[in-house]
Amino acid sequence: MSRTAVVFTPKYFQHNPGRRHPESAKRLHAIVKELKTGQLSSSKNWQFVKPENARMEDIRLVHDIDYIKHVNAVCKSGGGLLDSGDTIASPESFEVALCAAGGALKAVDLVVKKEFENAFALVRPPGHHAEKFRAFGFCIFNNVAIAAEYLLQKLKLKRVLILDIDAHHGNGTQEIFYATDKILYISLHEDPRGFPGTGFTDEVGEDEGLGYKVNIPLPFKTSDEIYLEAVNEIVTPIVRQYRPQFVLVSAGLDGHYKDPVGNLALSASCYGEIFKTILKLASETCKGRLVSVLEGGYSLRFVGRMATLAIAKMSGNTYVLHDEAPTCREHVRMQGERVLREVEKIQRSFWGL
Repeated sequence: MSRTAVVFTPKYFQHNPGRRHPESAKRLHAIVKELKTGQLSSSKNWQFVKPENARMEDIRLVHDIDYIKHVNAVCKSGGGLLDSGDTIASPESFEVALCAAGGALKAVDLVVKKEFENAFALVRPPGHHAEKFRAFGFCIFNNVAIAAEYLLQKLKLKRVLILDIDAHHGNGTQEIFYATDKILYISLHEDPRGFPGTGFTDEVGEDEGLGYKVNIPLPFKTSDEIYLEAVNEIVTPIVRQYRPQFVLVSAGLDGHYKDPVGNLALSASCYGEIFKTILKLASETCKGRLVSVLEGGYSLRFVGRMATLAIAKMSGNTYVLHDEAPTCREHVRMQGERVLREVEKIQRSFWGL
C-alpha cells in the first residue's frame, strides 16, 4: 500500500472570489509548487490523485436542497455574494465547490479501500464555516462534514473524529453535528468573539451529542507552548477514550504568526508536532485511517511549506523547516492556561481528564 494520497486538481484554481480576496488560488499554487519542486519532490511515499465532482446526493447528506439550488443559480447568473460577509462566488464556483467536496470524499474512499494509508485533500473553496442552509466565511459546501456524513451513512461507521485545527472555529461543522454522538468534534481556535461568534467552552453539544463537542478558544497571539499543551492534555486523552473508527482533520494552516487573517502566533514547526500527534492517535485508535482536508491558511510565504510539512509527516518523509515564533507574552500565556483549566473543568463531566 502506498503511504499518502494528495488529492488535487487544477480545477480548484478556477474558483475566483476576487483579486484582493485572501482565499485566492495563490494559496494552492504555493502548496503545489512546494510539493513539486521542494524537498518532497523526489519521494515515492506520496502521490497526486485526481478527484471527481461530488454527486448531488452527497451534498444533500449535509446541505438543504434549496441552498444548493441558490448557490447554483448565483453562479449561473455570473457569480456574486453568497452571504452577508465575504463569501463570493464566481461563475465557476458551483462546479469547483462540488469538486472540493468530491476531493474530500475521494480521499476517504482511498483510505477506506486501503489504496493509501492516509490522504490530504488539497481543496478549495474551504468548507468548515458552511452551514446546512448558508455559505459563510469563504466556505460554500462543508467538505469535511460531507465526508463525515458519508462515513456514517454510506459506510455505517459509528464513531468519527473531526479535529479542527483552523485558527477560526468551524461553526458549520459544529452546527451540523451538534446533537449526535457519532461525531466527536474538537476545535482549537482563536477567541471567537469577533468571528464567527461560536466555539466557546460551554458549547458541548445537546441531546445525544452532549459531551461530544469540545471547544478550546485560545487568546490572540497564543504560541506553540500553550497550543501543544492543549493538544497533549485535552485532545489526546479525549480521543483515546472515544476511540474513533476514522479521523478527519479540518486542516486550517492560518494559526501561523505571519498569517494575515488568523490571530494566533504558532510557528510552522508547531504544525509538524500537531500532525505527529494526530498520526499517533490515528494509529492507536483506528489503524491509521486519517484524512486531512485543507481549510484556511493565507500566508503565501509559509502556507506551502506548512502543508508540505504536514504531508511529510503523513508520508513518513523528512522535511526540514526552520521557523521560530515570537516569544509568547506572559499575560497571553496566563490567559491561555486559564482557558485550558476551564475546558478541563467543563469536559470532566464527560471525559476522564
